[in-house]
Amino acid sequence: MTAANKKLISAEHVFVDSTHVKASANKRKFEKKIVRKETRAYQGRLQEEINQDRENHGKKPFPPDKFDKEETKEIKESTTDSESGYYVKDERTKQFAYSFHAAADRNGFVLGTIVTPGNTHDSQILEPLVEQVIEKVGKPEAVAADAAYKTPAITSYLFNKEIIPALPYTRPRTKEGFFRKQDYVYDEHFDCYLCPSGETLKYSTTNKEGYREYKSPKQICTTCSFLSRCTESKDCQKVVTRHIWKKQIICVIIKM
Repeated sequence: MTAANKKLISAEHVFVDSTHVKASANKRKFEKKIVRKETRAYQGRLQEEINQDRENHGKKPFPPDKFDKEETKEIKESTTDSESGYYVKDERTKQFAYSFHAAADRNGFVLGTIVTPGNTHDSQILEPLVEQVIEKVGKPEAVAADAAYKTPAITSYLFNKEIIPALPYTRPRTKEGFFRKQDYVYDEHFDCYLCPSGETLKYSTTNKEGYREYKSPKQICTTCSFLSRCTESKDCQKVVTRHIWKKQIICVIIKM
């Protein structure tokens, strides 16, 4: 705090990013293990809002065991350095590594750091990293990061902290020849989507990941001239999802 008090560093605008550093471990020497998936920092808050959203739509809330079910994954653990993580960037870049996550001010002075195994996704570390900056230096007015951090959970967290997220625009990832998600217009008043042919996709459910599901009328879609550009579903039904924290991402786009 001394440097902050003397205004040598500032948490006003914080820039977050990470880099991978190769571990001193042979990528061919490993053991495959089944491990428990890490609990996300925001999981408790998300679960509460999922059940509230379901109740608002006349659905029963999920029982606790729906969320508490233990999920596992298979990992490669180095027999040389078990604390590193197997990192895959592309076909050529596969190695055991560490991720160095850092938060810096506008002058490049580091305000906080966290080191994780190389297979830890950047988005999982932003929240504890920002909390570290708040504790040591002060609360930022804005946090800037790349597209890896543009998730509903992160934008929700930052807005709840009254911190402005500065995140980039990302292009829709749509299969060539198909309608983009933005071609399906959301009607906030009636809580539904309108497809390019003008049909209504009504709310169906809110799943345990926090996404509302809106489904098209199968009997109409079967004979629709746009079907081949809309969905490859065998039952001819289009499903559009919308996260319950979607508003936060929209606010980011508007503010930027």
